[in-house]
Amino acid sequence: MSAAIASLVSYGSDSDSENESESNTSVEKVNPSSMSLAVLNSAPEVAVKEAVETGIHLDPALKEVTYNPTYETMFAPEFGPMNPFKSQQMAAPRNMLSGYAEPAHVNDFMFEQQRRTFSSYGYALDPSVDTHESSSNTYIGAVEEAEKHKGLTVFESGLKKSQKRKKVKGGDAGEIDNYLGPWAKYADEKDVAKPTEDEQKELDEITAKRQKKGRNEDDAPSEEKTILHVKDMYDYQGRSYLHVPQDVGINLRSADAPDKCYLPKKQIHVWSGHTKVSLRGCIYLSVIYVWSVSVLGHSKAVRDICFNNTGTQFLSAAYDRYIKLWDSETGQCISHFTNRKVPYCVKFNPDEDKQNLLVAGMSDKKIVQWDIRTGEVVQEYDRHLGAVNTITFVDENRRFVSTSDDKSLRVWEWDIPVDFKYIAEPSMHSMPAVTLSPNGKWLACQSMDNQILIFGAQNRFRLNKKKVFKGHMVAGYACQVDFSPDMSYVVSGDADGKLNIWDWKTTKLYHRIKAHDKVCISALWHPHETSKVITCGWDGQIKLWD
Repeated sequence: MSAAIASLVSYGSDSDSENESESNTSVEKVNPSSMSLAVLNSAPEVAVKEAVETGIHLDPALKEVTYNPTYETMFAPEFGPMNPFKSQQMAAPRNMLSGYAEPAHVNDFMFEQQRRTFSSYGYALDPSVDTHESSSNTYIGAVEEAEKHKGLTVFESGLKKSQKRKKVKGGDAGEIDNYLGPWAKYADEKDVAKPTEDEQKELDEITAKRQKKGRNEDDAPSEEKTILHVKDMYDYQGRSYLHVPQDVGINLRSADAPDKCYLPKKQIHVWSGHTKVSLRGCIYLSVIYVWSVSVLGHSKAVRDICFNNTGTQFLSAAYDRYIKLWDSETGQCISHFTNRKVPYCVKFNPDEDKQNLLVAGMSDKKIVQWDIRTGEVVQEYDRHLGAVNTITFVDENRRFVSTSDDKSLRVWEWDIPVDFKYIAEPSMHSMPAVTLSPNGKWLACQSMDNQILIFGAQNRFRLNKKKVFKGHMVAGYACQVDFSPDMSYVVSGDADGKLNIWDWKTTKLYHRIKAHDKVCISALWHPHETSKVITCGWDGQIKLWD
């Protein structure tokens, strides 16, 4: 470019030489090197590749680019490249979400060794420092502890082999302090005192429990006791206090149910005496009330009771692992049965010719059948995988249904120890309360997923999916279910102490009454009345509603 400028200047000086001579005007020659590039160049400003590659972004005001910039250069932000709004911590270099991890290789054993050492002693080797150099900077964490223990890890012993106890040769024990020989005790060794009788008994119980051999307790049943709460056991006509009244307007001995039942609305009577009660027999404080007489005969809480067909005798099952047969009128204990397991439920066989037989669901997954005349076990039904919670007789007492903690329902033929029907689905829950409908066609099962499920009770024992009663909370509580005598309503208590009443046909929740301050554990509809319902709760009260 300088040569072109020089030629232009020389061309101008040759053509004008005559005029210069005439005017005697001296013209100063122009030095090409003294002229600036900006004066001669009239093209627009362009980007220089070297400048962009050094980190300067493209100026949006540029009109021309003399090279092919990269995508990142063309679309780089106008401000930056550093974000001015980031804090110093945010702007720090990171190669992972939590920060920057330097590349290093540590084998699995070394990593686990240092991790355990840090957890136990509070110090570990610094992976960023050369471990061959021994100094305080080699460790992180409790450096003083590291120096004190000389950097020992959890896998290393504090004593060297030369410092460990040497074996005694030739019986010379003088080199070892407090050591008197291979069979002697140390000088500072103390004898352990012999445990007392109470301590030894407690140790034996703990050992027996660990070995699952049961507690070392007395096998004898508790002493029975009866308390009469009426003035006289017999009236002036010689009738017992258990005599059925004849002036109540209904025939209590008749099996006929009322034609139409109605919803109860108000409370008409309260019985108190228990701390926790259940009409199905879950009675606490080991006391059984017949509300004219109290029967004491169990050392632990009573789990279930069952009357025979005439009501003259009843069975009680308790957590003391005994089942006892009582006389309802006198409160005398007739006999007792046990197989050293806890009975969860007990039932008489409802047939008139089999009232001498009882079945009990046990905690060891078995259903045991006793003959009360001989006191011997005559049959065992061993198919469940969990404790048996309920036993319900169906099909004119030829069969019975059992439910268990194994979340299954099994149907048995009487006196045949193999179940012929087994119902278990992945969606099923434990059903600790089961009631047979008055017409004998349905089983109402209180499920622990806050539902009442209905199963057929005749041939196929199928789940009726159209009959599911919801709206109450019973998870964790064996709240008893019942039907109205005319099969119009289904009743149940719940964990909130409420009495819930559903319509049988539509499964709609019709009515809800706040019956108890604590759990309403049971609700029963009077079998011969139109609207009388009795409830009991963990507040220790039994209430009658009408």
